[in-house]
Amino acid sequence: MADLSLRITVAVTGASGAIYALRTIRALMMAGVHIDLIVSEWGWMLLKEEGGFESKRADFREFLRERFGEGLDSGTLTQHGLGDLAASISSGSVRNGGMVVVPCSMKTLSGIANGTSGTLVERAADVTLKERRPLILVPRETPMNLIQLRNMVAVSEAGAILVPAMPAFYQNPQTFDDLADFIAGRILNLLDIPHSLFPTWKGE
Repeated sequence: MADLSLRITVAVTGASGAIYALRTIRALMMAGVHIDLIVSEWGWMLLKEEGGFESKRADFREFLRERFGEGLDSGTLTQHGLGDLAASISSGSVRNGGMVVVPCSMKTLSGIANGTSGTLVERAADVTLKERRPLILVPRETPMNLIQLRNMVAVSEAGAILVPAMPAFYQNPQTFDDLADFIAGRILNLLDIPHSLFPTWKGE
């Protein structure tokens, strides 16, 4: 069972890159993390179109187990509705280790940058910032316009960490999973969670 003191909120929103979300969730659960999962409406469509998950009414944890095996049993997962602003993670009194939005759509980025708190994703991100916990955003968009860049500056100034979906190649990736695991590993590094998703750079 996961150590509930090691608790991370993960939000999946509607930017292309379901593989980044799934590999990050996999890595966190294999590390024994309890995940509070929020998926936007477009995030569910993303998981269906790019990830093969059939319906948000299905058992998402069972889908993960079928896809990645029993190694995920070290972690636990709780799903929260996008509109459930009364969920536990909407309160700063509930302690956790931070929040990841992967992938982070430009709409979600805008909502976080402007503090609208109109959905549970935005509210949980707002709480994460005000409680000075790590907020990691994984934007997946190119090219970017000036409004999007300014929103990135705004969230960075507020304390968020931007991890654009830009995998490296020094680790000689062989598959798409290897590329996504590089991003998942960088996320876990920022959350101070040990992993072996890719070799560290050793220098020349």
